[in-house]
Amino acid sequence: MEYIIIENEKIGQVKAKLLIDKNPKTCQAIWDALPLELNLARWGEELYGNIPVKIDIEDSQTECEVGDVGYWIDGRGFCIFFGPTPASSGDKPVAATPVNIFAKIEGTDPKIFNQFDTFYGIVKKGD
Repeated sequence: MEYIIIENEKIGQVKAKLLIDKNPKTCQAIWDALPLELNLARWGEELYGNIPVKIDIEDSQTECEVGDVGYWIDGRGFCIFFGPTPASSGDKPVAATPVNIFAKIEGTDPKIFNQFDTFYGIVKKGD
């Protein structure tokens, strides 16, 4: 359990490193639920959508970094942060309500997600 892969036909595979030291319970719950279909909507420079996983607050936050992948507690959602959101006052993404950040995109510019108003794909276990 080290990486997840976010995939769709337009962008291919995007690798995200699991942040096991930061949110181990969230990482394990997501890992155990994989693979998951993603149907994500856009909110500023964030993509988010409901997944069939229930996770409690674990080291949650609202201020995020570009490339963070989080679990949105209130909406049982999968979130990809790639820039400012409507809740941001600067360049950093800010979630509407607390999220558990459980992964960080590596090896790909997170701005690749900027091309989507809606994102359909899968998230699966990586190597």
